[in-house]
Amino acid sequence: MRTKGEFLLKQEMMTVLAQRQLAPNIFKLTLQGNLVTEMKTPGQFLHIKVPRGDLLLRRPISINAIDQENATCQLIYRIEGAGTRVFSKLTARDTLDVLGPLGNGFDLSDVQSGDTVYLVGGGIGVPPLYELSRQIKKLGAKPVHFFGFATKEVVYDKELFEELGDCYWATDDGSLGTKGHVGTLLMKYQGEKPAAVFACGNTGLLKTVDQLFQNHPNAQLSLEARMACGIGACYGCVCHVAGDETGTKSVKVCDEGPVFPVGKVVF
Repeated sequence: MRTKGEFLLKQEMMTVLAQRQLAPNIFKLTLQGNLVTEMKTPGQFLHIKVPRGDLLLRRPISINAIDQENATCQLIYRIEGAGTRVFSKLTARDTLDVLGPLGNGFDLSDVQSGDTVYLVGGGIGVPPLYELSRQIKKLGAKPVHFFGFATKEVVYDKELFEELGDCYWATDDGSLGTKGHVGTLLMKYQGEKPAAVFACGNTGLLKTVDQLFQNHPNAQLSLEARMACGIGACYGCVCHVAGDETGTKSVKVCDEGPVFPVGKVVF
């Protein structure tokens, strides 16, 4: 894992190989380029320049899957505004100005063969957990997935995750799996206790995991945040450190995160 303050900027015009829509407003983008050789840690993100002159800020998108052999990576994103809407119009052979991979991802150094590992995600926080699950599987550990979505209509890559391990689903309206949020799944689950817990999603989901696994020795949370520079220079994505009575201590999600241990930050 990259240490605090250590940063080596890497940038490339990557080529779009393919793009397809997975669900309403959700797209999977496949990019190719030499930058993929730097992509090894699940949970990192790419900072992508929008190919439109009036949109100056890059957009951070987490890496969904890495294919070193073919120098390709996949990103899954949801249309949230003008920038991601531009991305959704890209087709094969278009190019994108990409910085990355950025941030500290999930630390798998303590995961051992035979371990049971919980992966907890919600909505657009699910994409980075696919590469994470694949790497956990390669270590000989057993990934168990707990995923929450608004409705069945916006669920994506269901079969891909089910190929990797047991999956438990929750939807707000009950159209798939358990009705309710993903925390309901965790509290009901009676299977083997985890050697590690990894989560990515909105603040509510992360707060739930933070509370349920507060004393767990290896539980890690990937935070979502609006970013400007993406490299720790602008302090636009800070969050407060838990237990700091002065309220002055903070960490930057972009370069000190986005992954932090449970109990590290205030939600």
